Amino acid sequence: MNIRHLKCFLVLAEELNFTRAAERLHIEPSPLSRTIKELESELGVLLFKRDRRGTCLTYPGTVFLTEVKRVFVTLDNARQSVQAAASGYRSTLRIALSDGAAVPHLAAILAHFRADLPDIVIRATEVPLFEQLLGLRNEVFDVGLSRSKDVGDSIIAKPIWRDSLVATLPARHPLLAYQKIPLNELLHYPLVMSHPELHAGYNQQVRHILRSADTELSVAEHVTSMDMLLTLVAAGYGLGLVPLSHLEISNHPQVVVRSLDIECSALTTYLLTPATKPSPQLAAFIEYVLETVK
Repeated sequence: MNIRHLKCFLVLAEELNFTRAAERLHIEPSPLSRTIKELESELGVLLFKRDRRGTCLTYPGTVFLTEVKRVFVTLDNARQSVQAAASGYRSTLRIALSDGAAVPHLAAILAHFRADLPDIVIRATEVPLFEQLLGLRNEVFDVGLSRSKDVGDSIIAKPIWRDSLVATLPARHPLLAYQKIPLNELLHYPLVMSHPELHAGYNQQVRHILRSADTELSVAEHVTSMDMLLTLVAAGYGLGLVPLSHLEISNHPQVVVRSLDIECSALTTYLLTPATKPSPQLAAFIEYVLETVK
């Protein structure tokens, strides 16, 4: 097994089509097929299922895909660290972000941190929560920002800031008669929600807030970003629940914002760190973040 095998597997797993994957790899489909068969033979498992309907990952293939992605993240981190060292930086701080939790606070934190410690290069990577936690445990990442506190025993989750959750509605919607929308009234309409795997912490907190309502939740669409959520709300697909901080930097002219008429409608962002002793640069970053958000 070598990097070529893994690269071919990764591209085919993304495309699920031998012709398109071969084009991306600048090879013919036949050599790609042979490479995948070599990999499957070495592993002793079937990674892809091929039939008349097309190509799809098997369950072992899905598990292997997660591990292969981690390998390439590690390789990329190594490349960036070497390049940073060659440019005069003494160390690298690798930050993993999930749930869109760092918007818009991260820019200010990074700017001040880089000014105070200019010899440390900072790499920020957006990943789903499960990849973030796996990377923190395996030392692929040094620190994380997430909206989930369910992170296991080997990771410490510290609350660092809270964002108000607000309702987003299309223009001329009946609920605009309310300045603060009651939750039961809101849930009479379908919602556009973030993808439950890509934004796991966000979904956990939002669904916890919605549990206080008597009305059953109806989801019109799941989306991969807050910007797409606002687009679908503007188009009338459903209503949205969005952190107010996101609207400060990414508003939509055809979307109207209303507060929720409930006691607590705030989302918490957590700083995630391994339970081991932090490096000096990580300790400095943690101290700076905790001091900044006081």
